[in-house]
This record gives sequence, C-alpha cells and structure tokens, in this order.
Amino acid sequence: MAARSYGQYCGVTTAVELIGERWALLIIRDLLVGPRRYTDLKQGLPRIPTNILSTRLKELQEGGVVRRVPLHNCGLVYELTEYGRALEPIVLAIGRWGFQALGDPGEDDVVTPDSLTMALRTSFRQASARDLDVELHVGDVALRVTVRAGALAVAQLAPPAPPVGGRMPDSDPDAVLVAGPGIRHLIGGRVSPAEALAQDLVHIARGNAKTLDSFAETFRIDPVAA
Repeated sequence: MAARSYGQYCGVTTAVELIGERWALLIIRDLLVGPRRYTDLKQGLPRIPTNILSTRLKELQEGGVVRRVPLHNCGLVYELTEYGRALEPIVLAIGRWGFQALGDPGEDDVVTPDSLTMALRTSFRQASARDLDVELHVGDVALRVTVRAGALAVAQLAPPAPPVGGRMPDSDPDAVLVAGPGIRHLIGGRVSPAEALAQDLVHIARGNAKTLDSFAETFRIDPVAA
C-alpha cells in the first residue's frame, strides 16, 4: 500500500490510500482497456517519471489491485485483478463527472488510444445505442469502434497497437469520422450532429450524416446542473 496514511478508519480513506496517489488512477484507467507491458504504460503516460511509474505499480500490486503475469508472445504484463476491475464503474463515473469541467486542451495535452477508448466507454449509452462500425480519428489516434446488439468493442488502429492491444478487424468500416477535441461538444450534447459538421468539429471522410446521428445517439454525456 501507499506509504501515506490519513489516520482514519474509513472505507473512503482506505480507497484513497490505495489509489489516490498521483498517476495511480490513470494507470488503472489504461489497464481497464487491457493488459499492458511496462513500456506500454510508459508510452501511454508520457509525462510520468519512470521511478513514479515503478513505485505506483508496486503499490498497486501490494494493495491487490494489479498483478504481473506472463502473456503469450508478450512476456510479462500488468493486468488488473478481479478486485482492481471492480473499479471500472467508479472510473467511468469519475470520467463522466470530470467531463463536465473539460475545457479546451492545453498546448501540450495529448490524446492517447487508451484515454480515447475510455472516453468512448464513459459516454457509451447502451440503452439507446445504435449498431455502428466506424473508424474514428482524433489527432494521431485511430480506433475502430463497433456496436452490435448493445455491445461496444474498440480496437486500436493507430499508432500501431502493441501485441496486447487486441485483434484488428478484418473488414472495412462503414464510415470514417475525423475529429479534434471539439468532438466533446457533440458528445456533451452542446451541438447537434448537423452543427458539428457545419462548425468543422467532425468531418465524415467516408459514410453519411446518418452515421454521425447514430454516433451521437450512442455516445453522449448529459450535463449535470451545478
């Protein structure tokens, strides 16, 4: 467990001591996408110092949140334990809560494949999900996003996925969407699909406007009153 102790006997306190240290939740966020090698985690969190990454992984292992296991053709990888995976709805809820305060990106802010994957999972509305098969480009990141019978699947296309990144689809997508950070306005319901196109927040490189309508129905975070 982390060395910091708040000296209180409380479940919230224990949780903060386990996962409240700087970078810990982002490591967990990326591991919710799938098992990762140490180098994959470092690449996905480019600003984390190597000593901090090593320390956080050790703390999370000692806390029973993460384990290190062999994976075929990949060597040793880090993955969440069952206890760690129980954090998924909590991380998604934190993502929805934080989305409300998401402003314009800073000059050095980056979008990573894992962060974009989790953003899609955060905003996924299963109850109103439409069947989709799209390729989504945001900056240098490209994902294949499919929804079938209310089930979401995301595969990394670019940058080239590490061996633990999952199997790539064999067929071509039905549509290709190209967007920047402004896509958050569509996901947040601040603009309609037609307005997103008119304001160049999203460009349809392949497909038609109906695809964007389906995307907006499927991925949305409704605002919460302050």
